[in-house]
Amino acid sequence: MEQTALLFSTRQSKVLAENIASHYGQRLGKIEFQEFSDGEYQPSFEQSVRGARVFLIGSTFTPDINLMEMLLMCDAAKRASAKNITAVIPYYGYARQDRKDNPRVPIGAKLVANLLTAAGATRIMTMDLHADQIQGFFEIPVDHLFASTIFVDYLNGLSLDNITMASPDMGGAKRANAYAKHFNTDIVICYKERKEANKVARMMLIGDVKDRNVILVDDMVDTAGTITQAADLMMEKGAKSVRAMATHAVLSGNAYERIENSALEELIITDSIPLKRNDISKIKVVSCAPLFAEVMHLVHSKESISNKFVI
Repeated sequence: MEQTALLFSTRQSKVLAENIASHYGQRLGKIEFQEFSDGEYQPSFEQSVRGARVFLIGSTFTPDINLMEMLLMCDAAKRASAKNITAVIPYYGYARQDRKDNPRVPIGAKLVANLLTAAGATRIMTMDLHADQIQGFFEIPVDHLFASTIFVDYLNGLSLDNITMASPDMGGAKRANAYAKHFNTDIVICYKERKEANKVARMMLIGDVKDRNVILVDDMVDTAGTITQAADLMMEKGAKSVRAMATHAVLSGNAYERIENSALEELIITDSIPLKRNDISKIKVVSCAPLFAEVMHLVHSKESISNKFVI
């Protein structure tokens, strides 16, 4: 008899999880959250998961309740004798804390990896980690998917000529270069200097963007300060248009206002994190649900997923 697959969701990722389940071809499993008066909560599976492959779907964006829900669900599934527990985390929170860049600071990404493993996860499925090496923080399999498989189709639909791929910082050069190779075009890079987190002190452009349709590529947009400053700089340097693609729309602080008032033609994102506002015309959402549903099917049927790791 084929092993059963069951899908469950954290509360804040319910819309995405329902979309994934729809593409997967079944409904989300039954789970209830009991809340206590002090704010504590307890998830409870309302159906048997014994011997099943369980997919627990939920991005671990702030607040930390989203991470804690995932951990409690993993623990509950483990104690209910699930055979395989896959934590499907489209956005992996704390990924920016992937190293000690200052004395006496934690490596948050490694801590979260330890917590997920200790809670009972036997496999991790995520998308566009802030740093590829985070996969090495786990002693269990990690399926690291790329949103490029979604974004490429969107870009092809725009039918733009004279495309130039761009990275808003030096760290994203590898990602932008992969797109540039795929589209057989040039790449430019923004060099930025920071004096403190989330604030860019100075930015310079490496490369030529005159009369080009520029596509900025990044893994996430938080305050939108870097990406909007880069777009303004490129328009000043003669770019024909500037668009941005970012997998994870963290969008904190004044990010929405910055995007709406910037030189960006549009910001293309996935639904790995639900938007706080839907009134910004420049933000275009493409769903990652079909990608996750397909890979979950392949994992469940023990088929190769290697073609999902490339553009």
